[in-house]
Amino acid sequence: MSLTSALSIAQTALFNTSRQTSVVSRNVSEASNPDYAHRSALLTSMVPGARIAQIRRAADEVLFRQNLFAISAWQGQKAMSGGLDTMRLTVNGVDDANAPATAISKLQEAMQLYAATPSNATLAESAVQAAHQVVRSLNDGANGVQTFRADADRDIVTAVDDLNYLLGEFETVNTEIVNGTRAGRDISDALDRRDALLKKISEYVAISTTTRSANDMVIVTADGATMFETVPRPVTFTPNTAYGPGTTGNAVYVDGVPLVPGSGGNTDAKGSIAAALQLRDQTALQMQRQLDEVARGLITAFAETDPSGIQPDMAGLFSWAGGPGIPPAGTLIDGLAGAIRVNAAFDKNAGGDPSLLRDGGANGAVYLHNTTGAASYSDLLLSYSQRLDEPMTFDPLAGLDTTRSVTAFSFDSVSWLEATRKQAASGAEGKQALAVRSATALSNATGVNVDNEMALLLDLENAYEASARLISVIDEMLKTLMQATR
Repeated sequence: MSLTSALSIAQTALFNTSRQTSVVSRNVSEASNPDYAHRSALLTSMVPGARIAQIRRAADEVLFRQNLFAISAWQGQKAMSGGLDTMRLTVNGVDDANAPATAISKLQEAMQLYAATPSNATLAESAVQAAHQVVRSLNDGANGVQTFRADADRDIVTAVDDLNYLLGEFETVNTEIVNGTRAGRDISDALDRRDALLKKISEYVAISTTTRSANDMVIVTADGATMFETVPRPVTFTPNTAYGPGTTGNAVYVDGVPLVPGSGGNTDAKGSIAAALQLRDQTALQMQRQLDEVARGLITAFAETDPSGIQPDMAGLFSWAGGPGIPPAGTLIDGLAGAIRVNAAFDKNAGGDPSLLRDGGANGAVYLHNTTGAASYSDLLLSYSQRLDEPMTFDPLAGLDTTRSVTAFSFDSVSWLEATRKQAASGAEGKQALAVRSATALSNATGVNVDNEMALLLDLENAYEASARLISVIDEMLKTLMQATR
């Protein structure tokens, strides 16, 4: 082998080694960050070496958009499921121990025990105490719902602030990309940062993107509002300082266009903000209305009636701000669950007489049923228990069956919340799986493949080994040549 041929072989081997080194080192450096796309270097030979002519960034626009959509859907469902879990504990407690349905069942038992022994004053007081527990469960549930709505409002404030911050960061990176594209610089890293910001933004709001000349990007929400075009568009929200039964929550606006809340347990909300709006203005409000209707049903079921049928029914064991009359039949009254009270006329601690449950007459002698004062009189007590199980009309705004007994309606409310929670939890599992699968597919298409990199590393090792042997041979040839010329 001539000296010229040996040098040529050595140069080729070193060139191949240099090429593999440049590609592998770049790929491995980006593999540590999942938001960074795969890089490949396009090399050109320059005797005696090589240079990088172009850096190619792997990208898949379709998979990336699908991943953004999946992230939005999952974050919306995740917020919905978590919110429903919180509401359940707030209103009904652990294992529904604090639910109005549970308290009503105990009241009905106390009434039946009292009816079995109507002369027992202790059982009369126990029945009134059971009524107090029903009132506490309704009052606490109503207050819990309003607290939940106020907390959701604060979550929206935080999300809007975060979203505006991300849009500001997006403007900085997008400007860097546009300027770099026009100047012909490598913008791969900036494109990766922009993609990572898009994923963060999609956690709050569902978005779609359009790329214009010079890699300039426009962001539009799923509702059609422009979120970013050259500069960020304002995302605004005015929170309420407190929530009451009649308080209406404010909308979130993107460039003046209101975001649409989601609907359903397996919500169609895309992004955490739409889910928070749904929880605040739909789910919590529905729960409030159901509690209000339970309260109205109790006032009606325990109303005092005129035995002669001449005088109108009046509030009995349970009273309200609109008393002493009873609420209109089948008509929702906002805030009634928070306003219902035990009638002081029946409360011994307030100077009342619990035996009025047995006898009647809290609203005057005309409403007295036990006219003889018999200690064994139980007809009125039995009638109260029966009324709890008799169908009445409920307002359809409560979202439940409109013809049910008070007891059945209260349990329907618990079932409604549990069914909605189950739908939300099931939806969260499915949407999380979709988000993970789409992210995996995107990573496989654009990220670093570890198997391929290991194969390249083995090739690199073999190339170095061959180069070392070749250099050793050349060294021996040069030594022989130098000795021959002496």
